[in-house]
Amino acid sequence: MSANRPSNSGTANSGTGRDTGVSNFKTPQRKMAKLKMTLRCATALLGSYFAAAGLASLMARLLPIARAEATAWGLILSFLFYALFGLWAFFEQRLLRVTGVIWGTAVATITWAFLLGVRA
Repeated sequence: MSANRPSNSGTANSGTGRDTGVSNFKTPQRKMAKLKMTLRCATALLGSYFAAAGLASLMARLLPIARAEATAWGLILSFLFYALFGLWAFFEQRLLRVTGVIWGTAVATITWAFLLGVRA
């Protein structure tokens, strides 16, 4: 051991050969990282759900096939949309882009489907 570093005997890390440093302290960087991950998870779970639901509703309304078939296709493809949005939310590095695209898609598609109304 170096003369400058205190020994870590008696701590939970004794015997591991690793010095964990300040990992037990809550720094502002760690708090911000936790907040960003929480927002990313909420966007991936909730935002992807709403975006997939909006796309499915819009697809069921706009497809030029029978009403029941359009609804079935929208339902089937909504699972694909949800999975793709959820995976992309963790793949993309920029949180602002993720939230903008996913929540923007959700708001736009749900609004558009609402304004179109029920299919005649």
